[in-house]
Order: sequence, then C-alpha cells, then structure tokens
Amino acid sequence: MSNKPIVNPYLAVLAGVFAVSFSALFVRLSTAPALIIATYRLLFTFLILAPYSLLRCRTDLVTLSWGQRGLAAGSGICLALHLVTWFISLRYTSVASSVVLVTTQPVFVVIGSWLFFRERVSRMALWGGALALVGSFIIGAADFQIGREAFWGDLLALSAAVFVSGYLLIGRRLRGTISLPVYTFYTYGSSAAALIITSIATGTPFAPYPARDWILFLALAIVCTVIGHTVFNWVLRYVQASVVSVSVLGEPLGAILWASLFLREFPTLRQTIGACFIFGGLFIFTRFSAGHGTSALHTDVCPKG
Repeated sequence: MSNKPIVNPYLAVLAGVFAVSFSALFVRLSTAPALIIATYRLLFTFLILAPYSLLRCRTDLVTLSWGQRGLAAGSGICLALHLVTWFISLRYTSVASSVVLVTTQPVFVVIGSWLFFRERVSRMALWGGALALVGSFIIGAADFQIGREAFWGDLLALSAAVFVSGYLLIGRRLRGTISLPVYTFYTYGSSAAALIITSIATGTPFAPYPARDWILFLALAIVCTVIGHTVFNWVLRYVQASVVSVSVLGEPLGAILWASLFLREFPTLRQTIGACFIFGGLFIFTRFSAGHGTSALHTDVCPKG
C-alpha cells in the first residue's frame, strides 16, 4: 500500500489548528471544574473513536506489544496532564496569556526531537519557528497580569506546554509503527482512565451540570480532540513533531478572536503585531520543513478482524 497521504498534511495541520483554537473558549464558557471538563472531553472522544478501532483493528489491538502499549499509555497520561494543567490555568489568567505560554511547546519539542530522535531542522526553519514564537510572546505581553493568582496560572500553562510536548514526541515514535486507530484507542483510553480515576480519588462530582456544560464537553471532544488532536496524530505519520508543534502556534490567533467575540476580551495593537509575526514565522517554518519529514512504517487503516 502506498504511503502517500490522501490529504496534504500541511493543509490538515491548518484544519487542526482551527479546530483546537476553540478549546480555550469552550473551557472558559463551562462552569464545571477543570478536571471534569478534561475527563469528559477525553471520555467522549474515546467513546466516539473506540468502535471503529474495535471493529477494524481488533487483531492489531490484541497483538500490540506491551512496550508499545506502555508508550501509548504514557502518551495518554501526558495528554491528561496537559489538559488539566492548561484548563486550570484558564481559571487564573487571561486566555491570551494562557494560550501563549502553552505555545512555548516548540522549544521543548525541538530539544526532545534532537535528544531522542536526532531529528534535524534546517536553519531557516528554525528562524521561522523563532519568529513565530516571538510573535506569540508579543501577543501575550500586553495581557500578562501581575499577582499571585496570575503567576500561578502562567506557571500551570507553562507546565501544560511541557506535557503536550511529551505527548507529541511519544506520538511521533509510535505513529511510525502502529496505525492511527490503534494509537488513539490506547492513548485516549489511558488518558480518559487516568482522569476518571483522579476525579474519583479527589471526590470531584461527575454530575449534575447544566445542559450547556454537556454541550461544551461534547464540543471539546468532537471539534478540539477528534478534529484537532486526532488530525495532528495522523499528520505525525508524515512530518516531524516539531512541524506540528510550531504550526500550533497559530492557535492563539483563533483563541484571541473567539475571546473577543464571545468573552469581550479584545486584542490590542501589540497582539495584532504579534499575529503578523506568527503568520510570517509559520510560513517560513512550513516552507523550509516540507522536505524533512520522516516516512511512516505503518498504514493508517487496519484489516477487518
């Protein structure tokens, strides 16, 4: 079977960025605790995707090595930690500040890719990534707040960046050897399980919540995870983790737009200037990274069984 993707991976990255840009808005609109928002997001995602994995990939699910299962579980735990720390940060600091700090992930991904995979990124691509990263800081600079609560929110957002980098790096390794349905089954399943156990252990109530919260839980699962994160996982088969991570720097643009429309948090001149830096940096990075992806060793579909 040909390894040629059916959709341009770079267009898929843009679609994924658009989808995940709604995350901060949906979390801020919800009245539920951050842990519960993360739990239902991953649980609903798993329940949506698991039937396909069980119908089409039963043999692969059973024959997967314990080492691969352990890595997938580790990826899921990184994802769970990312979501919880980020969602909590949105309770303490602004959307712009939180999202900007989360998007420092390329720093950790590039370091991790070099340390563990010896992946190389061209000098021009690095300059593009640096330019986009500078733009993300410009966007958040005017919105950073001074105070203990804001500092705590900023620290949590930075921690979320570290955790999502681990999630991307582990996914990059696994996606070269296992199919997407198998990967999402174990990763999302372990993430949902970890969050459910944590919610029970901390006594966080699973109900009742207003109808709007349940709609937001489902929207986070379908829009931000299935269309967002799962698309990123598919793209990791064709491009380096650093490409995906730097492209996600476009998320603050969407997040700030939705915050201005629905939360009345309007962008400043400095945020607008930062957006120009991000677009310019993303163009340079993707332009000079297009030929440096690593081909996958496994298909994205499973035989029935």
